[in-house]
Amino acid sequence: MDTSGWTEEETRLRKAICRVAALCYQRNLIVGADGNFSAMTSQGTILITPAGAMKGFLEPHHIAHIDRTGQTIDDGPRCSSEVGIHLVAYEERPDAKAMCHAHPPHAVALTIAGIDMQMPIIPEIIVTIGGIPTAPFGVPGTPDLPETIREIIRCSDTLIMQNHGSVTVGPNLMDAFKKLDMLEHTARILWMAHVARGGLEPLPQDAVAKLLATRTALGQKGLNTLENRCGM
Repeated sequence: MDTSGWTEEETRLRKAICRVAALCYQRNLIVGADGNFSAMTSQGTILITPAGAMKGFLEPHHIAHIDRTGQTIDDGPRCSSEVGIHLVAYEERPDAKAMCHAHPPHAVALTIAGIDMQMPIIPEIIVTIGGIPTAPFGVPGTPDLPETIREIIRCSDTLIMQNHGSVTVGPNLMDAFKKLDMLEHTARILWMAHVARGGLEPLPQDAVAKLLATRTALGQKGLNTLENRCGM
């Protein structure tokens, strides 16, 4: 593949996608060819991981380059078959410039067990993102899947797809990865608590209100799903 036409921005984003994909593989947030990662260029095109690739071992020239309809715009590889969830995320969230779709095991397990990650339990999560809504099940690789996230992605930077995986968006790839890291860390805590006591109880409403009231002083300005009642 001819890389001479890459801009400095494109080169940087391609390397960042490879780095984040490798981090997710190393942290067991994906396995095999699971997951897909993307970033938007300043020209409005999208760089995204290719179909069927081992995401932990990507090189910059492996990354696909597509337009906002999912069509390849250079002689590079074919993009992920789940490109639709990326296109929907960028369509509904003009502020989002990067997206991570992974298969974090504890978070997926909670959806299978019927445990709601939107439940207000962990103070740090309550103050920052609020909670993690669950999108209904959609069959991967079909046009139905992107539509399952459309309503929730409008009001949340993080979500978990029933029986499937997570979606996190942000102004850049590191921010989207940070939210994925937070999501799975929260899921591990909830899983251990559920196993230890046989159930989960949310914090009292007055405690949740006090935590949300600290957001302004802490400089938290992003979407918060407990404030906007996303997915409720």
